[in-house]
Parts: sequence; C-alpha cells; structure tokens
Amino acid sequence: GIGFYRGAMVPILDNMIAARRLPPMVAIFIEPGPNEDTPNGQRSFEYDSVSDAYVTFIETEVLPKVAKDYNLTFTKNPDGRAAMGGSSGGAAAFTMGWFRPDLYHRILTYSGSFCDLQPNAEHPKGAWEYHESLIPGTPAKPLRVALAVSDNDLNWNTPTNTNRDWLTANRAMAAALAKQGYHYRFVFAAGAGHIGAGVLGQTLPDTLAWLWQGYPIP
Repeated sequence: GIGFYRGAMVPILDNMIAARRLPPMVAIFIEPGPNEDTPNGQRSFEYDSVSDAYVTFIETEVLPKVAKDYNLTFTKNPDGRAAMGGSSGGAAAFTMGWFRPDLYHRILTYSGSFCDLQPNAEHPKGAWEYHESLIPGTPAKPLRVALAVSDNDLNWNTPTNTNRDWLTANRAMAAALAKQGYHYRFVFAAGAGHIGAGVLGQTLPDTLAWLWQGYPIP
C-alpha cells in the first residue's frame, strides 16, 4: 500500500535533500481507487491503462488541490518534475512521462508492470506495447528513466502468459530504451522479490541521485 512507499521513501528523500544530494522537492503520495489488485480492479484501471487519463487527473485535480491546501506553487519546468511508482504505479509513472513529456522528464519505477494488464482498442496488449512497439517506433522523448526489477519478481516461476512476466517486461523495457538512445538506469536485484524493502533501501538513494543529475541544487 501507499504507506509502505511513503515509509520507505520519505526518510531517504529528507536525508538526501538535507545533505544537498537532491534539490528541495515535495513528494505527493496518492491512493488509487478501490484497491482490488486484479486486472479488473480500479487500481489497475487507473495505473495500467495506456492513455493520458491518469496524468490529466493529476494535473487538473490533484496538484491544484495540493497547491491550494498547502500554499504551494509547482514548477512547470519538466526537468524539475518526476513521476515515481512501483508495480502498476511504475507503469503509471512511465505513462505520465510518455504522454506528457512537456511536464515530466524524470521517471522512476520499481518492478514496473509493463505487462498486458489493461488492453484497449488502441493498445490491445496494454503496457506491454511500450517495449514491444511504442518505444521502438517513436523518436526518443526527453525522458530520464530508472528501472528496477528482481529475479524473483511476479510470475517468475509461474506458468503464465509471457506478456505478464515482470522480469521479462522490465528487461525488454531496458533494451528498448537503450536502443532508442534514452538516458536510463536498470537495476537488477538478485535473490529478491517484487519491490522488496531491502531493494528499496539499498538502491533508492543512488537511483534518486542518478535521476536528478543535471538539476541545480540551491
């Protein structure tokens, strides 16, 4: 749940900002709709759909409310904005940058669900199409993408449709990004499972530092 990610990330962000390894930033953690964690659930519909619906929701509803409630002004500079998430949230983070690279340049994913979970008429294989056809068939966008996956990730030892194998999907994402010349970072965690707490603790600081390379720290 969102509490796991908040608990793992906030101390790391606070410490790195204080040490001037990261620029000052606001991290916003959002619960999905009714969290039925299946392809038929609201969470998957929101996060795994290959469309601009989720980023539009963030831009038109979430950020204006946060800005008003906390008297904040968010930068419109896409170099100063990141989308981050794990599992289906990782797919959502990449989708935000893919559809709105004018707003988000920095993408961080852990065990991203770049799999066939939300097929639609335009994208019949869902987020699997990112590495199969969308990234290879589109000129590189100005995205900096961090990927992490584990050798015991979801469906690694289960008879399954290949299009729903997280390890295969993330390796394919890294290969597609490399071929198109993206700035990307790929972390493979041996002996770990789906977004393990140990993987986050060991890899997140260096990954965040890489993700924010080039952005000024006051």
